[in-house]
Amino acid sequence: MALDLDRPIRRLLPERERTTIGTQLGGLDLVARAGPDRPYVVTNFALTLDGHATIGGRSGAIGSDADTAMLVGLRTRVDAVLIGAGTMRAERYGRIIGDPAKRALRERDGLAPDPLVVIVSGSLDLPWDAPLFTDPDGPVVICTAATADPPPTKAEIHLVRHPEGVDLRELLRRLRADHRVRALLCEGGPRLHGELIEGGLVDELFVTHAPKLAGGVGPGLIAGVPESERDLELAWLLAEESTGELFGRYLTASDS
Repeated sequence: MALDLDRPIRRLLPERERTTIGTQLGGLDLVARAGPDRPYVVTNFALTLDGHATIGGRSGAIGSDADTAMLVGLRTRVDAVLIGAGTMRAERYGRIIGDPAKRALRERDGLAPDPLVVIVSGSLDLPWDAPLFTDPDGPVVICTAATADPPPTKAEIHLVRHPEGVDLRELLRRLRADHRVRALLCEGGPRLHGELIEGGLVDELFVTHAPKLAGGVGPGLIAGVPESERDLELAWLLAEESTGELFGRYLTASDS
């Protein structure tokens, strides 16, 4: 899907002005922020006003095209995209950057045309008939606790095995050392998001606040994390006036 990064948007903070999604994201040199031991990690999430991450079990029902453009724009700024098995089963990923112009933009910025796809799957319960595996555009790294091998696929699969349980810190270390990943975007669900935050492995959070109410008892931004106060710094706040969405960029305490 070709989404317009030149879509106009209003910046509310830190300075009020008209801007575009592409302009806001184009100034982010995330790869330059990588440390020696792990990639610089950013997450992207859309939430309803009452804090739900899904409607009817799908995250795509929350955000508009502006939210999708923000997500795709973030994909142009990183070396790798991380998802969980549940997200992969729900969304059935194919090519991460479908638009040739955006792949060319990545190359102009010194990145590979397509980001590396990284999946966390404890049991290898994945939709092996999804386009990511049947019509691949690059290798896929799968971090798993399973001892079995995945079925044959057209995709080149690199397994990172953690038999005693997935270790996200070790996964990030391996991605930095073995695959030269400097910046990583997590698009996983609340549990993966929560595990990264609990481990102190998230540097920035990009959160879309959608003007919708979901009701019910669906998942929120993070899951499985003990209650504790975690301060964030608001780096910018954008408003999409036609949809009523707010886009916040938050820095964790380790990066502020």
